[in-house]
Amino acid sequence: MSTNLKIALRFLFFKKRAMLMTLSGIIFGVAFFILTQAQTSGFEHFFIQTILGTDGALRISDRFQSTVASREISSEDSTGDKLLLEANRKYIEGIDYPNRLKAMLASIQEVRACAEVLRGSVQVNSNNRSGQDAQIFGINFREFREVSNIEEQIIAGDLADFEKSPSALLIGADLATKRLNVRPGNIVTLRAGNISQRFTVAGIFETGVGDIDKVRLIAHLGAARSLLSRPFGASYLQISITDPDEAPALGRRLDELLQHHSAPWQRREKVWLDVFRALRFSSAITVSTIILVSALGMFNTLAMLVIEKTREIAILRSFGFSKKDVTRIFLWLGWVVIIVGTTLGCGMGALLTWATSNIPLRIRGIFSTDHFVVKWDAQHYLAAIITAVVVVSIASYFPARRAARIEPGNIIRGASS
Repeated sequence: MSTNLKIALRFLFFKKRAMLMTLSGIIFGVAFFILTQAQTSGFEHFFIQTILGTDGALRISDRFQSTVASREISSEDSTGDKLLLEANRKYIEGIDYPNRLKAMLASIQEVRACAEVLRGSVQVNSNNRSGQDAQIFGINFREFREVSNIEEQIIAGDLADFEKSPSALLIGADLATKRLNVRPGNIVTLRAGNISQRFTVAGIFETGVGDIDKVRLIAHLGAARSLLSRPFGASYLQISITDPDEAPALGRRLDELLQHHSAPWQRREKVWLDVFRALRFSSAITVSTIILVSALGMFNTLAMLVIEKTREIAILRSFGFSKKDVTRIFLWLGWVVIIVGTTLGCGMGALLTWATSNIPLRIRGIFSTDHFVVKWDAQHYLAAIITAVVVVSIASYFPARRAARIEPGNIIRGASS
């Protein structure tokens, strides 16, 4: 152990009560910083997984024709996707030849799976309610299970019953329980225009997204074609890719390749993603004030210590300690607090994060969860440590510089007189 560190520890214990208060602030500041970041990032990550498992990373929909080349403007949105001026782009609703597009997509390395979906508006009649508006989504089940989390979203019934019956139906949880009051095994009638068709409820699914669970029905593609009088074509292709973060870049490539409009999940959910980012940033600023207040306490304690230990500092200088040595002694005081505070703070933050993840919390609306969702990420700990190091180092530097400026001759002569 160096001499400077030994002297710093003696000074530290001289002001142990004030130092303990500062140390406690650093510990709690680091711990709560980690906890809030784990919570906000956890809910954001869970929301993203819900969206990817429900609507896919990419959607390919309407075919377009550009009569005049689209012009790029310089600004970019939060997804990094260049904004395009599409006033001269003519859109033709739907996809006429989905099999051709799927064949082209199969040759693209980033694409993991692709499923065609036929969507239409229907009215649902059950024994308890008639004329309920809903949206039917016709799917090829073997394709769709590869681009969604439908198997994990079933809360009642059996997907095996759906897969083996061409007239089977999956119903969103809110639509089934709150509006139609139906259960697996019940019969419902769907009507689109002048065509009516009977379906057996094979299962009830819950995505947690309220706007989906209260209107969505899932049927086999053939049954949906018959009901909607759409013998060919699709509304859109739902795509799963290897890296969802690259969806905007891949979407731009597919726009040019397929001449169909692509919608990456970042663009579709831009509003909610911006909300989560704002919450994460604001929580970091709020909790950082605890560390800032503790650093101010550190500054005040060291400033008082310099005043009270002026004579001792002068004696050290007279024994050959340089200005740099004196500066290092007081910086060591701050570094000891930082090392102990961040170490205990990270441990406390991990413990609080684990405890919070086990707290029951029922949320339904933009996703479905029955407990707090947290994300374990080393970056949260690194950010907390960096914040504490920067703030406390600055608070320690100015008293250390003031101590180094003390001239031993003046102090000793003043004491002797």
